Amino acid sequence: MTDIIAALLMIGGTGFMLVAAVGLLRLPDLYTRMHAVTKAGTLGIGLLLVSAAVSFGEVSVTARALLAILFVFLTAPVSAHMIGRAGYLGTAPLWGETVFDDWGAGYEEVRREGEKEPPTETNARTQDVYGTPDSAA
Repeated sequence: MTDIIAALLMIGGTGFMLVAAVGLLRLPDLYTRMHAVTKAGTLGIGLLLVSAAVSFGEVSVTARALLAILFVFLTAPVSAHMIGRAGYLGTAPLWGETVFDDWGAGYEEVRREGEKEPPTETNARTQDVYGTPDSAA
């Protein structure tokens, strides 16, 4: 009976991973792709780890699987948020049919603060590649 449950969980996990892969290929922009991969990938990994825990049936394997699931469930949303924010601030284009821009003008000021003037001939030698003053000059 545990083999059947483990197999069903494994099929469900691979199904979610397939949905994530199809979403990555079919969706139009960074934000929708990121959403599909994060949600479906997280659920797929979670189901695969639960399947491994059920299949082995040992306390140590179950504990490791639960810790791995906890780690993925805590880090995947944070990393997706950071990728989305970096894409938005880096002006990754929204899909043409996007109806509502939640961040809108709220990040325009942050974008302007992040921009630096391009180095001129006079200050190019005194700045390193990150735009900070070079201590050797």
